[in-house]
Amino acid sequence: MDNKILSQIDGAVGFLTFNNPERHNAMSLEMWQDAATALESLTRHAAVRVIVLTGAGGKAFVSGADISKFDSERSSAETVAVYNEAVERFSEALLECPQATIAMIRGYAIGGGLGIAVCCDLRIATEHSRFGVPAAKLGLGYGLENLRRLTNLIGPQFTAEMLFTARQFDTAEAAAMRLINRVLPDAAIEAYVREMAETIAGNAPLTIRAVKGILRELLRNPSGPDSAECESLVRACFESNDYREGRRAFLEKRKPVFSGK
Repeated sequence: MDNKILSQIDGAVGFLTFNNPERHNAMSLEMWQDAATALESLTRHAAVRVIVLTGAGGKAFVSGADISKFDSERSSAETVAVYNEAVERFSEALLECPQATIAMIRGYAIGGGLGIAVCCDLRIATEHSRFGVPAAKLGLGYGLENLRRLTNLIGPQFTAEMLFTARQFDTAEAAAMRLINRVLPDAAIEAYVREMAETIAGNAPLTIRAVKGILRELLRNPSGPDSAECESLVRACFESNDYREGRRAFLEKRKPVFSGK
């Protein structure tokens, strides 16, 4: 059986690829589980400083859940609970990932695919990408955490429009609602994302980790973030060897070599 979740490491950049192109990379229960395992493995790898997520085949990032498997995987309260647990495990692994994450989106990012993209730090899309949440066309409930993540990114008015209409949005609309960071021609997206990933990988890992941690705290607890935790993340940067290396490199007019320590 073909491996529907692929992972590889190239230098400081890890890649996770959704590999079900004949179904536009639609996700089965097994794919969610395998994706979480693969992501957790990349996260633990000492050399990896940035993780890029993408879909195989060029026509879709992830087109959502594999509807052909609904009868076997989401037909009862028990199976729905198992499925949702697998989705949440992967989503939390992505949100908690200490490395920077980039969704490189070609084509469809629909339903669960949009949910994956929303959990990434950055979203880079091609000109012909499409976005949407078709839950209202399928009679699906869209849970608290999914709505919280989407609302944190695009606000309640666009979240309501997306969920109420269940239609697909083009890249111009997605950019206007700040769902995506950049729109690139298809032929240019790989080089752009690779350059961005390598730029981030060359920066101080502890700074990236601190920014991610503080942003996460602000989004989860906007009225009362854990200031002590945030201060601890910032203090770790100032107490690090990397901070000393950054100062020396600036004075010596050279590129710093960060160790993440």
